[in-house]
Amino acid sequence: MPAYNAESLLSDSVASVMAQTYKDWELLIVDDMSTDATLSHAQLMARGDERIRVIHLAVNGGVSNARNVGIEAALGQYLAFLDSDDLWLPKKLAIQVEFMKCHNASFSFTSYRRIAKDGRLGGLVKVPNKVSYRQLLRGNVIGCLTVLIDRQIISSFTMPKVGHEDYATWLQILKMGNIAWGIQEDLARYRISWTSVSRDKKRSSLWTWNIYRHEQKLSIIKSFWYFIHQSIRAAYLSIAK
Repeated sequence: MPAYNAESLLSDSVASVMAQTYKDWELLIVDDMSTDATLSHAQLMARGDERIRVIHLAVNGGVSNARNVGIEAALGQYLAFLDSDDLWLPKKLAIQVEFMKCHNASFSFTSYRRIAKDGRLGGLVKVPNKVSYRQLLRGNVIGCLTVLIDRQIISSFTMPKVGHEDYATWLQILKMGNIAWGIQEDLARYRISWTSVSRDKKRSSLWTWNIYRHEQKLSIIKSFWYFIHQSIRAAYLSIAK
């Protein structure tokens, strides 16, 4: 859980982890040199539950760096991501771990709903049953807060310091021949941040283009073809909200 100036929402996100019916977890809160009370809030919660560990970074390095620090420090077989303003539903981990054990899956993700600034729930963001590398190039269908990765199968990866770092990471993992399996159940809540730079459509598009051309090193023609598919999907999701 990367956290930067998240004092107002951090406790709700941590509480959603503590409420999991699957109890064998550890939570790493990586404080990215917050300037508010995020660190003290995190430390207080850690004192109340030995499964919570707090890592304080002395320099603000951004969300990719914070996640990578957490990845490096994590001890468990399975790796999951939850931002400090998002939420998991209580059965999220239990359902996902059981699914992955039954299907010998290395990577899974689930459906989820968005939460607007006023607290209203958006429609269900449905996911495909599975997605390959080439399918994922058409657009990111994987919500970062829903991902679960078996590190005994996918042993080593880091998030690049680029825009849409989660999308770039999933492509990196699937390019190695892995398949991401979608679970149709609604198991998480993604809080929409209207101040987020990722909501700048022009900048977001440039990030996606950079991933195609420089991260995945696709030709201009292939990049343009996948970019069109991605743009159509993004427009559809915008209408669906």
